[in-house]
Amino acid sequence: MTTLADRLRPTIRMRLTLLYTGLFVAAGVVLLGLTYLLVQNSLQRPADPPAMAKNGQVLSGSPPAGEAGRVGAPAESTEVSGEDMKFRVVQAAKDSQKETLNALLTQGGIALGLVGAAGLGFGWLLADRALRPVHVITETAGRVARSSDLTERIAYRGPRDDVKELADTFDTMLGRLARSFDVQRRFVANASHELRTPLAINRTLVDVALRRPDATEDVKRLGASLLIVNERHERLIDGLLTLAGSENTVVDATPLDLADVAGHVLDQAAPEARARDVVTDRRLGPAPTAGDPVLVERLVQNLVENAVRHNHDGGEVWVGTRGRDGWAEVVVTNTGPVVPQYEVETIFEPFRRLGNDRVRSDRGSGLGLSIVRAIATAHGGLVAAVPREGGGLVVTVRLPSRVPEAPWLAPEPAAAALPR
Repeated sequence: MTTLADRLRPTIRMRLTLLYTGLFVAAGVVLLGLTYLLVQNSLQRPADPPAMAKNGQVLSGSPPAGEAGRVGAPAESTEVSGEDMKFRVVQAAKDSQKETLNALLTQGGIALGLVGAAGLGFGWLLADRALRPVHVITETAGRVARSSDLTERIAYRGPRDDVKELADTFDTMLGRLARSFDVQRRFVANASHELRTPLAINRTLVDVALRRPDATEDVKRLGASLLIVNERHERLIDGLLTLAGSENTVVDATPLDLADVAGHVLDQAAPEARARDVVTDRRLGPAPTAGDPVLVERLVQNLVENAVRHNHDGGEVWVGTRGRDGWAEVVVTNTGPVVPQYEVETIFEPFRRLGNDRVRSDRGSGLGLSIVRAIATAHGGLVAAVPREGGGLVVTVRLPSRVPEAPWLAPEPAAAALPR
C-alpha cells in the first residue's frame, strides 16, 4: 500500500538533479569564496597616498571636519595637519575596499543564482539521459507483466556498465522463467493427454458391461456409479488441458460478439437448467470483441454452468452482455447460497470450492472459475466477482473492445463488480 510519505518522496531523477545542482552550487560557492579572499588580500596592500601640495595643503578633496561648517572657509585649498591627512587616506582606502567587496558578493551571488538555475535545468536533462536505459528496462518489464509474454527481451546494447549488467540479468531471468513455464505447461498437457486414454477405455468397458444381457442390477448400479466418477475425471482432465492452454497470450484473435456466444451457451445449458428447475433470463446486448472463439465460448460456458450448478431449486440466473468504455462485458448473476466476501477470491483458485467442499462431484472439478480468469487474462481482460444480496454471486468479465456504448442490459449489482 502506497503511503503519503512514499508519494511525497522525490523520484530518482529528481534526486539526481538535486545532487548535480547541489554539487554545482557548492563548487560555485567555493570559487566565489576564494575570489573574495584573493580580492580582499589584494586590496589590503599599501596604496600610494593622494597627491598633496607642499606645506600640507590639499590640492583636492573635502575640507577637514573641523572647518567644514566655518562660514567663508576657502573651498579650493585648505591647510590640514599630517595626522588628519593620514586618517583621511586610510578611511578612504577602507571605504573603497568595503564597497568593492560588497559589490563582488552581490554580483557574484546573483551570477551564482543564475548559473545554479541553469545547472538545475541541465541537471534534469542529464538525469533523464542517464536514466533512459533504466526506463527501457522498466517499460519492457511492464509490457511483460501486462501481456504475460515471456519471449520479449530488453536486448540492451550499450557500454559494459552497471545498466548493461542489469539488463542482461533481467533477460536471463525472463529466459529461465519462460523455460520453466513451458516445461510446466508441457507436463500438464502431456499428463492430461496420457490420462485421457485410460479414462476413455474405462468408459467403453463399463458401457459394454452395462449393455450385456446377463448384467445384474448390482452390476448396473456399480457401472452407473463408475460412469459418474469417470465423467468427473474426464471433466477434470479437460479442465487441466484448457487451463494449461489458456495461460498463453492469444495472438490470432478473431472478431466475435459476446451476445452470440452467450446465446449459444444458454441454449446448450437449457436442459441442465430445466432439470434443476433454474430459470434463466437473457439480457444480451451487442458486445463485440476479438479473441479465440473456442476459449471465449469456454469462458462463458463455465460462468453459466457455475451459476446453474451452484444454485438452489427454483433459482434464477441472469446473463447480460454489453459494450461500454472500450470493453465488452458479460455479466452472470445467480441466486444461491450466501457467499462470504472473504471467500470470493479463493473460488478463482484451482481446485478450490466454497466452504472447502472437495467431496461433491456433481458440481464440477473446481477449475471452472480458474479457467475463466486464465482465459480472460490471456485476452487482456479482467474478472471480478461480488456477493449478491440475498445469496449467489455477480461475476463480471471484461474483454478489450473498441465499440460505442450500449445501454445497460444486466442486473444493477453487476455495475460494482469491476472498477471503471
